Amino acid sequence: MSGRGPTDVLLEVEGLKKHFPIREGLLLRTVDHVKAVDGVGFKVARGETIGIVGESGCGKTTLGRLILRLVEPTAGKVIFDGQDIVGLSEAEMRPFRKRMTIVFQDPYASLDPRMNIERLVGEPIRIHADRVDRAQLRDRVAALLQRVGLRPDALKRYPHELSGGQRQRVAIARTLILEPQLIVADEPVSALDVSVQAQVLNLLVELQQAFNLTYVFIGHDLRVVQYISDRVVVMYLGKVVESARVQTLFTHPRHPYTEALLESAPIADPKATRRVRVLAAGDVPSPIRPPEGCAFHPRCPRRGEGCDRVVPELREIEPGQCVRCHYPLPA
Repeated sequence: MSGRGPTDVLLEVEGLKKHFPIREGLLLRTVDHVKAVDGVGFKVARGETIGIVGESGCGKTTLGRLILRLVEPTAGKVIFDGQDIVGLSEAEMRPFRKRMTIVFQDPYASLDPRMNIERLVGEPIRIHADRVDRAQLRDRVAALLQRVGLRPDALKRYPHELSGGQRQRVAIARTLILEPQLIVADEPVSALDVSVQAQVLNLLVELQQAFNLTYVFIGHDLRVVQYISDRVVVMYLGKVVESARVQTLFTHPRHPYTEALLESAPIADPKATRRVRVLAAGDVPSPIRPPEGCAFHPRCPRRGEGCDRVVPELREIEPGQCVRCHYPLPA
């Protein structure tokens, strides 16, 4: 997306880490760690959408949960609207829970099948408000359902009576009931049919413009991320390997891994010409014992001297484009 002019930072992530302990033996001693997120940092301006992409196991979903404090970080900062929320107690986090929320990948798993849609969408209000006027809440829920494209008769229906796209619209309405500022969207359209994906994506864009929402959009489908994002962060083995404005990243990627991701994505026109192919051989290494030096070097066709020994720093090589590579692709 383009045309939005974010002016100030709503979310800042600094050196964020999550190392899950591996315990073995009768006494469950810690013998190693899975470095799911390993020193990630970026900023998101108000009204902006930042896309997070990478192969399965790169740490995208864990990162989203760390931002919301659904998972406790091992180290680092999550600064939301000027306040570092890492280390806050649950009582201190309560005001922030209303301002930052999540849309999950599977709308059926995230909705309680025992509740009808009216109760599901209104539940966050009942949790956070001291007093609830039932008539006002019902009107508010009905208005939100209409806003996300559902008919009024959906109020009394249950999740199993709705299609996948309708359930995801309910999940979106539920996130909006508390009027949040930040929404983490964790692959919100990957479980939907392609035709429904487009409808839900357009809805997210409309809601962002209407309510001045800020999105952290996690996805693996590069076409989806390209469509909705202002900037993109590419992750590999828990680290950021490249970040740039969406147009720059998709037309002039500088990290070999980013190039490999783009080359592996399907294209609509089979006759369309591509850039010279940069293939990533093999599978993603284990996050328990990542390779020495650059974590991508065992799969990288451009690896050179020092790649297997020296960890590259994330550095800005063009205005707004940062790359973690000793030998970045030419501009």
